[in-house]
Amino acid sequence: MKGPKTAAVACKKLDTTETNKKRKADLKSSKKEKASKKNSGGPKRPASAFFVFMEDFRKSYKENFPDNKSVAAVTKAGGEKWKSMPDSEKAPCVAKAAKRKAEYEIALAEFKKNLGEAKIPEESEKSSGEVHDDAEQEASS
Repeated sequence: MKGPKTAAVACKKLDTTETNKKRKADLKSSKKEKASKKNSGGPKRPASAFFVFMEDFRKSYKENFPDNKSVAAVTKAGGEKWKSMPDSEKAPCVAKAAKRKAEYEIALAEFKKNLGEAKIPEESEKSSGEVHDDAEQEASS
């Protein structure tokens, strides 16, 4: 004899595609908010010592290997050379990077100063004491 059949409990299966779409939409909106907070008119961050080195290295690499069009090959060769260089040879690049960073900090301070001034509404040329209503002029006469 068979026992009584138990009722199957219905469980709702989560639709993973819907939840994933919602998560991706939330991430995209938060990225847009972060991007909108960033000031597009601000000064660009300065290059590090390695990137200052790479500016010169790219020129010399293209002169030595004009047929090589691969960016990855140039970057790999530059990275290997940078790692093998002693600190004394890196010093000029480090000095240039430090100079650019100092200029950037000055430009950033100036930008922030100007940005703060732009947010404050400027008063009109007339002060509040110079503005007269017609009613005040009639009452005084």
